[in-house]
Amino acid sequence: MVNSSQNNLVRKLGLFPVTNIVIANMIGAGIFTTSGLLMGDLNNPLIMIFLWITGGLIALCGALCYGELGAAIPQAGGEYIFLSKLYHPMFGFLSGWVSFIVGFSAPIAASSLGFSEYFTRAVPQFLHLGINSGTVNPLFIKKILSVFIIIVFTLVHLRGIEFGSKIQNYLTILKVGLIVGLIVIGVSFGKGDIDHLFQGSKFTFDFGGWKIIGLSLMWIMFAYSGWNASTYIGSEIRSPRRNLPFSLLLGTGTVILLYFLLNSFYVYAITPEDMKGVISIGGLAVGNLFGKSMDNIVSLLIAFALLSSISAFIILGPRVYYSMAKDGYFFKFVSKVHPVYGVPSKAILLQCLFSIVIVLSGTFDQILTYMGFSLGIFPILAVVGVFKLRRSKNSIYKLPGFPVVQIIYVFFGISMLFLAFLERTTESSIAIATVIVGIPLYFFFKKINKKD
Repeated sequence: MVNSSQNNLVRKLGLFPVTNIVIANMIGAGIFTTSGLLMGDLNNPLIMIFLWITGGLIALCGALCYGELGAAIPQAGGEYIFLSKLYHPMFGFLSGWVSFIVGFSAPIAASSLGFSEYFTRAVPQFLHLGINSGTVNPLFIKKILSVFIIIVFTLVHLRGIEFGSKIQNYLTILKVGLIVGLIVIGVSFGKGDIDHLFQGSKFTFDFGGWKIIGLSLMWIMFAYSGWNASTYIGSEIRSPRRNLPFSLLLGTGTVILLYFLLNSFYVYAITPEDMKGVISIGGLAVGNLFGKSMDNIVSLLIAFALLSSISAFIILGPRVYYSMAKDGYFFKFVSKVHPVYGVPSKAILLQCLFSIVIVLSGTFDQILTYMGFSLGIFPILAVVGVFKLRRSKNSIYKLPGFPVVQIIYVFFGISMLFLAFLERTTESSIAIATVIVGIPLYFFFKKINKKD
């Protein structure tokens, strides 16, 4: 099923940079913000850590499925390409539409705002630069800083995939090193207590409890989102039939381990009661272990760790819109590749613009549930596509676990969406509406394409 037609993106990336892109795309704002929110609902550290491990195993099942799909269809676009070829172009378009609104632009905006929050927490003097009259709102300064970061990394990735991936490699190595250092130093020298793990209240597994588990898992899966990252740049990976699936498995496995250790570190440092509802959980953990003076240092480190996620999103998203435009299901100018740097420059700039609009709009209330629900729909269809791929004998690199791995992913994926809908009906309904809006848009672009 490999498309042999000429394509303007060049295969330049090996296993190491592609694995780094997977890791960087996964480790973002989610792991640094959601554990406190989870504890507020669960109030049980053991259940919380168990759900983080469960989410990691679900992500690993997804990576196994996408590794097989990516080896058979090694083109840029991720779910857009998979669903278009396995089912119908409309399903591919809808997944790409959701990726544009929710999958990449919104996380870029969220991560850049997260950077601003952590940076200004570490360097509060920044909020007072040029504000002698007191007329400028500090929130406005944070938003301007967020926009500046988006523009900087957009310019970086307009210079080409090789240059951008080198920057990405450095940022990812720095991010992983910081997390590992934080865990090792915190556990070795910090004044925490392992008994925190057994505090909190007993969790009740009634229907209400299962709804909370479903919503919690969906938030956790948002933190794990990115386990499929290398499938979005399949057209730029060398030896994709080998490197693409291995990058997914290596990247996802690494992040599962880091998330388990980081959450154990949080619980070691903070009591369940103090953890409830805290967003800047990393700063609180270090402050408890080493004193308040360390809070600023760690907040600054986390801020720079988030730069890696912003960078990864800016690499991946435009490849989806590029593929859609190339097939006639998006604006044609988006399919233009820069003649010198060989990147989909117009798609990169469009994503930059849309991310800036989201930052400036300030509509981020309950965005976590909205993003989590939206992003949970189309991977289920893609995983089911593995059955179709094998039945048609087009699977080139058969990964282990079939069909158990696929069944596990689909079962948990549907269960999470169902339970999350019951727990947070409004945000889930908006997510469904986002998908529905894409249907007339598909026929609009199809009609324009026929005219051309």
